[in-house]
Amino acid sequence: MKRFVEGTDRGQSTLFPECLEDWIDEDNPVRAIDVFVDELDLAKLGFDGVAPEVTGRPAYHPSVLLKLYIYGYLNRVQSSRRLEREALRNVEVMWLSGRLVPDHKTIADFRKDNGRAIRQVCGRFVELCRAMGLLTEASVAIDGSKFKAVNNRDRNFTRAKMDRRMAQIEESVARYLQQLDTADRQEPSEALKTKTSRLKDKIAKLKEQMQNLKKLQMLAAPDQQISLTDPDARSMATSGRGSGVVGYNVQVAVETKHHLIIAHEVINEGSDRAQLSPMAKAAKATLGVEKLDAVADRGYFSGEEILACDSAGITVTLPKPMTSGMLARGRFGKQDFRYMADEDVYICPAGETLPYRYTNEEDGLILRRYWTNTCQSCAIKKNCTSGKERRITRWEHEHVLEAVQRRLDEHPEKMRQRRETVEHPFGTIKARMGATHFLMKTLPRVASEMALHVLAYNMTRVMSIMGVRPLMAAIRAT
Repeated sequence: MKRFVEGTDRGQSTLFPECLEDWIDEDNPVRAIDVFVDELDLAKLGFDGVAPEVTGRPAYHPSVLLKLYIYGYLNRVQSSRRLEREALRNVEVMWLSGRLVPDHKTIADFRKDNGRAIRQVCGRFVELCRAMGLLTEASVAIDGSKFKAVNNRDRNFTRAKMDRRMAQIEESVARYLQQLDTADRQEPSEALKTKTSRLKDKIAKLKEQMQNLKKLQMLAAPDQQISLTDPDARSMATSGRGSGVVGYNVQVAVETKHHLIIAHEVINEGSDRAQLSPMAKAAKATLGVEKLDAVADRGYFSGEEILACDSAGITVTLPKPMTSGMLARGRFGKQDFRYMADEDVYICPAGETLPYRYTNEEDGLILRRYWTNTCQSCAIKKNCTSGKERRITRWEHEHVLEAVQRRLDEHPEKMRQRRETVEHPFGTIKARMGATHFLMKTLPRVASEMALHVLAYNMTRVMSIMGVRPLMAAIRAT
């Protein structure tokens, strides 16, 4: 093989360097992991096994297993069995763990039993970022994304899905019974006997499935949904038409300058509507600021949530979803009516005045009603309403929602900023997760796994922004 780069003979004896330190350069990320974990007070964070037992077999120190997991999530190796293999063959892991090779059961149990402490570690790194001056912008983007759970769609049942499945089973049973009746009227034969036996087996299996479904209906959760593999996973709609996923809804607040995740939460509710104020308040507390700017998409629009943010000193910007059917029918929407605060009246597109009429309460909201009696003679009534008159409803805190719309009109670029800020972390994390997303079951354990993903993402971002050596120096200094 002339004129090619040639390797050495596999039988050639070679000597590794005398110490593993020679294999790990000064800018290797494993050095940052090592320093970060060594500087943590693991006992204060709540890790089990920090103080060794007096009797019994010696255990692995929690710092060894925590370093192993952080390295794994940084390098797309989340499985405990794969981490065990890495400890046997990966020089970086050998250096990080001191050539210790925990078995996969020990590795898996550490993640399972120390979920709360692992989430604390993720929060500790965000505090470190703040101390290093990386979180100086009091501005965040909030968004949610659906992540797949360890639960196949066929193992998740909603009320509608169970009703459809029961109807299918009943239809199949009736069809097989009809085939049995047809077989009974035919001349006996070996083939007919085999067919009859097969049909009876199918009917027995279908009846068993029907009984199982009836038991599931009795065990159904209050939200009329049940998952058999991961009991906390829920079927959720995604952005694709007619698509969905059985999994969890991950909420994040990402600061707009360096795209670091400063707050996150894992929930099993498909809607984002009630998550705006909790995520914004968590981000505000993490940043330690008096005022915060937050931007979100229209899925978060809720009058009560926006009011809660306004009361907490959080300025939110988000579009209002156009849920009214007026525009679809070619009629004027509420936005076409102009409110005059000084006179407490609305001006309609025809120039008529809609005075205040009365106040009532619906679903805990105080609503004011406005209308005029001149609609019957209006020339453009057909473009406004098909009723006797057009009525406008105004919430008592409508001015807060109007301020949100004004901010959006003045700064439409905020929506582009939101997309550029918050879609990036989700894309990166999902690419690292691979096709399966979460590996653990139940909400608390999934939350622990997500904390490791967020920690790995934030560490990658910080090392990209400032480098490994400056990060190590900053960790030691704090």
